[in-house]
Amino acid sequence: MTIARITEVISTSTISFDDAIKKGIERAARTLDNVDGAWVQDQKVTVENGSISQFEVTLKITFVLND
Repeated sequence: MTIARITEVISTSTISFDDAIKKGIERAARTLDNVDGAWVQDQKVTVENGSISQFEVTLKITFVLND
């Protein structure tokens, strides 16, 4: 039987949502063993002077627990 947990990660990027997702997953994988999936729960942007200055994603990261 496999047991998994889900943790929430908020990640930001000045480049794109895709970059924020990649950074969030890469960072989670450095701390958590057996990361095997993720989904984007929320996205938002910060706007300064009429332009997007930051992309933010809230990720749900799934990882399998070791025996």
